[in-house]
Amino acid sequence: MSKLSLPRPAPDESATSYHGYISEVPGELIGKYLVEQLHELERLMAPLDDTAARARYAEGKWSVKEVLGHLTDAERIFAYRLMRIARGDATPLPGFDENAYVPAGDFDARPLASLVGEFRALRLSTIALVDGLPPEGWERRGQASGASISARALAYIIVGHVAHHAGVLRERYRLSSAPDAVATP
Repeated sequence: MSKLSLPRPAPDESATSYHGYISEVPGELIGKYLVEQLHELERLMAPLDDTAARARYAEGKWSVKEVLGHLTDAERIFAYRLMRIARGDATPLPGFDENAYVPAGDFDARPLASLVGEFRALRLSTIALVDGLPPEGWERRGQASGASISARALAYIIVGHVAHHAGVLRERYRLSSAPDAVATP
């Protein structure tokens, strides 16, 4: 279990568009939340087969598989930004269009187990990254999507983004956790 705890980022540490994700984070135990979210997503996906995971809660909305693919894409990008900024790289980092990435990912064609496994591998990598950062790395700021952002804010955004979408999966897709489907990192 990761023991990383980070003070909440100040409002000027990210663009206002990310404040909603940051507000989804209940406290400062970022390491704990990263691990718990991995288990929660695995539990949410456990009862589904590939057909059920292609379900959409409304016309034009992403399928469960596409939501999971989006979470993986976004985490990969946010973690990459976090690493670059924490290492002191001042190169401005571009934005990305999740609405273009999801169709290009063709997530519905992949087995659900493959998507869950990819998210798991990536989340474990994210945990290793944040656990290995020196304290001064968390204070560093850089540019991403045309705005100033701190490494600390990115850690909160990673957790908050998954929290947001897990809520959508529970509320709009009516998914509930399978209690016996907990894996350990």
